[in-house]
Amino acid sequence: MVEQAYTPDEVAKILKISKNTVYELIKRGELQAYRVSNKMRIDPQALERYKENMQTIGGDHQTSLGKSTQILRLAGSHDFLLEHLVSFAGKAGAPFFIQPTYIGSLEGLMMLYRGATDIAAIHLLDPASGQYNLPFIERIFYHEPITVLHLATRTQGLIVPPGNPKGIHSWEDLTRKEVRFVNRQKGAGTRFLLDYHMGKLHLSPQDIQGYEVEEWNHFATAAHVARGTADVALGIEAAADKLGLSFTPLTIESFDLVLRSTPENQELLNAFQEFIGSQDFTESLKDLKGYDCSHLGETLFKGGVQV
Repeated sequence: MVEQAYTPDEVAKILKISKNTVYELIKRGELQAYRVSNKMRIDPQALERYKENMQTIGGDHQTSLGKSTQILRLAGSHDFLLEHLVSFAGKAGAPFFIQPTYIGSLEGLMMLYRGATDIAAIHLLDPASGQYNLPFIERIFYHEPITVLHLATRTQGLIVPPGNPKGIHSWEDLTRKEVRFVNRQKGAGTRFLLDYHMGKLHLSPQDIQGYEVEEWNHFATAAHVARGTADVALGIEAAADKLGLSFTPLTIESFDLVLRSTPENQELLNAFQEFIGSQDFTESLKDLKGYDCSHLGETLFKGGVQV
C-alpha cells in the first residue's frame, strides 16, 4: 500500500513555494498527482522524484545550463524508464539536461510537430494496422528531419489489488457491474490501447464503470487501486511493482522516442543518441521490471524512410 499522500498546501510548505506554483508543476507534468473526488493529492514517492530532479538542475549541471540549447525538451507519455533516463543523465554528467513534460503520447507528438519540444515519447497503437507509432509518424511528419529510436518494449496489463480478489483477468472483466475502473486521459497511449480493444469487442464507454474517471500517469492510476478507490487500472507492470499490486499482462507494446532535428538542437540530439546507447546507461536498466531493453537505441525511422 502507498503511504499517506500530501495535499498541494502541504507540498507548497515543504518546497517553500506557492500553492499556485504546485498546481502549475502538476499541470506541466513535472510533479505527479492524482485526484480523490475533486481534490488533488501527491504521493511521497512522486514528491521525492521531483526533488531529485530539482537537485540535478541545481547541482553539477548548474554551471553548464547557461545556454538554452543545453536543455533538451522531452514531451509525451509518462514512463518510469523515462524518469530513470532524466535522473541518470543528470547524475552521469551528460552534456545536456532533459526537461520532461508528461502529457500523453498524442499531445507529445503534436508538441514535436509544432516545434515546442525536441523529443516525443510515444506508444500509440494504430487501430487500422495494429502497428505501434510509425503509422502516426508517417501521417504527421512528411519530409521532415525525424529520427525514431526504439527505447523499449514494455508490458501493459491490468493492475489490481494484491491477490486479485475480484478475479479480473481480461478486457471483458472490465464490464462487470461490481468492477470499478480508472482510465487514462484522452490522447494517452494507454487510452488508445483500451479503446482499440473495446472496439474489437464492440463495447461502449457506458459498459465500463469508471471509464470517464481520468488520470494523467501510470502512478496515479495505480494509486487509485492501492487506495481502494478503484478495483482495476490499465497500466504498465512497473507501476504495479512499485506499489506492491498484482498484475495481469495483456499485451506487449513498443515505446519509442521521436527526435526532430533543428540547427539549434542537432549537436545535443547527437549527444543524446550516443548517451542512451552507452554501456553505463544500458547497464543501469537491468533491474527495471516489465521492460525489454534489448534493442535500446535502434533506429526505426529516419528522414521519411522506415529502416
